[in-house]
Amino acid sequence: MAYQFTEVDKLREALCESLETVDRCQEDISSQDVLTRIEKVIERIVIDVSKGEAPVLRLINRSCWNNVRFQESVGLVLKDDVSPKYLHCGKPTSATKFALILKILSVIYKLVQSDSYSTKRDIYYNDPQLFGSQRMLDSIVDDISCMLKVPRRSLHILATSKGFISGDLCYLEEDGTKVDCNSSSTAVSVSSNVNGIRNIVSSAKFILIVEKDATFQRLLDDDFCARLSPCIIITGKGVPDVNSRLMASRLCASTSTAQWYRVPDEALIPFAKADERKISSLRSRSYITCQPTWEREVETMQNLKRKAEIQCLASIAPHFLTRVYLPNKLRYGGWI
Repeated sequence: MAYQFTEVDKLREALCESLETVDRCQEDISSQDVLTRIEKVIERIVIDVSKGEAPVLRLINRSCWNNVRFQESVGLVLKDDVSPKYLHCGKPTSATKFALILKILSVIYKLVQSDSYSTKRDIYYNDPQLFGSQRMLDSIVDDISCMLKVPRRSLHILATSKGFISGDLCYLEEDGTKVDCNSSSTAVSVSSNVNGIRNIVSSAKFILIVEKDATFQRLLDDDFCARLSPCIIITGKGVPDVNSRLMASRLCASTSTAQWYRVPDEALIPFAKADERKISSLRSRSYITCQPTWEREVETMQNLKRKAEIQCLASIAPHFLTRVYLPNKLRYGGWI
């Protein structure tokens, strides 16, 4: 079956020749470093209290795109000169969140110190009345990650994965459990601790990243992975969670980079107002402006004011997407 991937192999060789040698990922912050950073936060609070002053936490404004830059080897990273926001213990509007941050810092410290892990969901259900909502806890964990300037996975708090993966892939979980994704009819949940997986074995020629779960299930039902073996398909079921993005990144050695597929004109639909606002926002983001090909595609979409839903292809014929469109794209090229 290798003959059908001639164009994919050519693309990979061309891309590998043009890529600069970069570190594909940054080393995790050491456990001791995480503990030290937490201790410094608590030390500043103790000093403020000893002076009779109301403690203040300096947080990163996560809603501001000006606080991040795109680094090719790792993706989005915080700038050195970020605009902060301050959380005052003495103000009624922020006192509750201030206390919750200290509570989670305590949980993180114990987890890191004992080299154990917990999910955000487990922490929330230990005291749901305290946190009020899962969203509040999630926001606090992200605030702490930015405040300490460490990857979220280094806090030993895991997110429950929502993504699925299937295809030519086997690996071991951190606890030694073997995971085999080779079933053609079912998918495997993406690991909750992607950073801990090891012994990855795959001969996949490409990874197909599928946005929507319905399309992913259609590919599974039509034995897509068996028909175009060896390959891997993965979905984050809409907006991808951190674990799904990490898994795709870990598997990048199966494929050099993401590619754009041209979509037939008849599959295009007009923009809604929300689409126009979103694409204007995208054009100013650093991970788009530093990629000329991506920037041209976004600019073209903005000028056309049209988008494509991949489900539209199913209206041509029930198996058009899985047996005609995608296989021909992969066999004969046609990407950007």
